Amino acid sequence: METGRPEQGGAAGEDGTETVDYRFTLANERTFLAWVRTALALLAGAVAVLHLLPLEWSEATRTAVGLLLTLLAGVITVYAPLRWLRVQRAMGRGAPLKLSMLPLITTFVVALVSLLVFLGNLL
Repeated sequence: METGRPEQGGAAGEDGTETVDYRFTLANERTFLAWVRTALALLAGAVAVLHLLPLEWSEATRTAVGLLLTLLAGVITVYAPLRWLRVQRAMGRGAPLKLSMLPLITTFVVALVSLLVFLGNLL
């Protein structure tokens, strides 16, 4: 019976791991690239806040927002290729994927930056 879901499995590769359906490999690559785009957008936001926008914020608020955005961009930049490799290896072994904490961390930091931006506009 056809379920509409592609099968992950394939033939065994030279290193003893299962070859992964190319659709899963490409989906993993797209996820990696999405994280890289997110990091670039955060870094662009940091540059804008720190150097380009004529904001009437205190220097402390401007620096905090810029540094938080830069820090998150750095964390994502380091994490993305490690996650891509871990997922690729897990798919090759047919192992379950571990839950990633990065979406939760990203959400928390973006919420914190949003709060700082809101407060920066009030002060």
